[in-house]
Amino acid sequence: MATSILSIGQSALAAAQAGLSTTGHNIANASTPGYSRQVVIQGAAQPQNFGFGFMGQGTQISTVQRVYNEYLGVQVQSAQASQSGLNTYYTQIKQIDNMLADPTAGLSPSLQDFFSGIQAMASNPSNVPARQAVLSSADALAGRFQSLAGQLNEISQGVNSQIQSSVSSINSYAQQIAQLNDSIGKAQRATGQPPNDLLDQRDQLVLDLNKEIKATVVKQGDGSYNVFIGNGQSLVVGTTTSKLVSVASATDLSKIVVAYQSSSGSTIPLSESSLVGGQLGGLAEFRSKTLEPAQNALGRVAIGLASTVNAQHSLGQDLNGNLGGALFTLASPVVNASTGNTGSAVVTASISDAGALTTSDYRLQYDGSNYTLTRLSDNTATTFAPAALPQTVDGVTINVSTAPDPGDSFLIRPTVNGASGIGVAISDPALLAAAAPIRAAATSGNTGTGTIGAGSVNTPPPPNANLQQPVTITFTSATTYNVTGTGTGNPTGLTYTPGATISYNGWSTSISGTPAAGDSFTVASNTGGVGDSRNALLLGDLQTSNTLGNGTTSYQGAYSQFVSEIGNKTRELEVTSTAASNLLSQATLSAQNESGVNLDEEAANLLRYQQAYQAAGKVMQIASQLFDVLLSIGQ
Repeated sequence: MATSILSIGQSALAAAQAGLSTTGHNIANASTPGYSRQVVIQGAAQPQNFGFGFMGQGTQISTVQRVYNEYLGVQVQSAQASQSGLNTYYTQIKQIDNMLADPTAGLSPSLQDFFSGIQAMASNPSNVPARQAVLSSADALAGRFQSLAGQLNEISQGVNSQIQSSVSSINSYAQQIAQLNDSIGKAQRATGQPPNDLLDQRDQLVLDLNKEIKATVVKQGDGSYNVFIGNGQSLVVGTTTSKLVSVASATDLSKIVVAYQSSSGSTIPLSESSLVGGQLGGLAEFRSKTLEPAQNALGRVAIGLASTVNAQHSLGQDLNGNLGGALFTLASPVVNASTGNTGSAVVTASISDAGALTTSDYRLQYDGSNYTLTRLSDNTATTFAPAALPQTVDGVTINVSTAPDPGDSFLIRPTVNGASGIGVAISDPALLAAAAPIRAAATSGNTGTGTIGAGSVNTPPPPNANLQQPVTITFTSATTYNVTGTGTGNPTGLTYTPGATISYNGWSTSISGTPAAGDSFTVASNTGGVGDSRNALLLGDLQTSNTLGNGTTSYQGAYSQFVSEIGNKTRELEVTSTAASNLLSQATLSAQNESGVNLDEEAANLLRYQQAYQAAGKVMQIASQLFDVLLSIGQ
C-alpha cells in the first residue's frame, strides 16, 4: 500500500512539475509573435481492482496542447492580407496626392502664367519684352510638366523595387513553411505528439506571408500545409515549393512584373489582377489603376496643349512676316513589340486628333487574318482587316509595316511620354506668331459702298494652302464677282450676297454694302503687321476652349479632373485602409483572447501548481514514513 501511495505521489509530482514548466514557458513567450498559450492535458490513471473495489493510481499526462482556433486564425490572415494591400495602395497614392496638392508644384499656376503672358503679348504684340515673357512662361510650363512626369517616373521605379523585394520575401516565407512542414511531420511521426512551438512558427509565417500576398492554406491529413496564391497557383505543397520571379514586362522593359515558376522550372507571367491582397497586390493595383493612368492623363494634357497651341500658332504671322511654326515640341506615342513576337513587323502610331485622346493604353494583336485593337482601360475591342490600315482610334492613327506572325502583339501608349517629352521649340521672341497672316483691304478707286472684313484663317486650313498668296476679289457687276489668285482653281461668276462668307485658299472673309462694277478687294500677306494681335487673341482663347475629350473639356478642366480623381481615390483608400486596420485589430484581439498568454492567469497557475507540487511532495513523504514503519515491524 505504501508503494502505491508513493507512485501516486510521484505521478502528482510529475504532473505539477509539467504544469509549472508549461506555465513558465507561457510566461517566457508572452511577447513572442504568433505564440499560442499551452496547457497540460492530464487525466486519472487506470484504477486497480483490490477486490473490495477499484482504487485510483494517480494521474497521467496525455499531451501538452496549444490553445489555437483555426477559424479565428484564418480570419486574422484574411484581414492581414486586406489591410496590407489597402495600406500599401494608400501609401503609394498619397505620394501623388501630396504632389498634386502642392500649389507650388502643381500645373495650374504655370498654365495661368503662360496664358497671362499670351494675353500681355496680345495687348502689345510688337513689344519684345512681352514676347520674351511668353517664351519664359512657356519654358516654365514645359518644365512643370517634365517635373511632374519625373516624379511619377520615380514612383514607378520605386514600385519596381518594392515588387522585387516583396517577391523575395514571399519566396523566403514559402521555403520556411516547407521546412517546417518537414520538421512537424517528422516530430509527429516520431512521438505522436504535436510540436506546438513549430506549429506556432508555421502559422506566424503564413500570417507574415499574407502581409505580402493573400495566401490560402489547405491543411493535409498529415498536418502539413499546402499554400496557394493568385488564381490557385501552388506556392507550397508539403515539402515542395514553387517560386515567384520578378521579370521585365514582355511589352515594357522598364516595368517589373511577377511570374510564377513551378517546381518543374517553367515560368508563367501572372496577370496583375490575379495578385490580390498584401503588399504585392497593393503595388500591382496601384500601378495599374492609378499610376499608369496618372502618367497618361498628365501626358494627354501636355500633348493636347502642345498640339492645339501649335496648330493655332502655325496659322499666325511672326515679326519677320513668316508663318508661325511649332511653339512646343511634343512626344510621339510609344509602341513596344512583345518580346514573345516571332515576326518582324513594325507598328507605328501617330496622333491625328489630340482632342480625341483618352488616358488609356492599347494592345494590338494579330491572329493571322485580322487585327484586334483593345483599349485596356475598359477592354473595348476594335477588329479590322489588314486592308483597313492605317486605322485611327481615339485620335491615334496606327499603321503596320508588314504582316506580323499570328499571335504577335504590341503595346501602344499614346500619351505616356507626353509630359516628359514636351518642350519649347523656339527661342527667338520675334518668331512668336501674334499677327494674322492675311490682310484684307479695298482697292483705291472703288466707287461703290462695299467694305471687306479683316478676314480670318480657317481652322484647320486645307492641305498645302498658301495663306499668304495674294488674292483679288473683283466685281463684274453689283451682284457678281470673281476670285483670282496666283494658284489654280480661281472661282468666277459668283453671286454676291452682302455679309456672306467668302472662303478661298484657307481663309474666310465677308463683304458688306453695295460694291460697284469694277470695284475690287485684295486679300494678301499682312506685310508690316507688327501691331496686329489677331492670332495672339486666338491663342489666348484656347485657355478656356474645350479642346480635349472630344470637345468636352479644356486643358485646366482635364487637369482638374485628373487631380480630383486622385484626391477622391486617396480619400477612399484612407477610409477603407483605416476600416481594414480596425478589422484586423478586432480579429487579432479575438484570436488573442483565446490563444494569447494572460500573465495574471499564468501567475495564478504558478501558485496552483506550486501548491500541487508541495502537496504531492507531502504525499510522497507520508508514503516514505509508512514504508519505514513497515520495515521496523519486520525488525
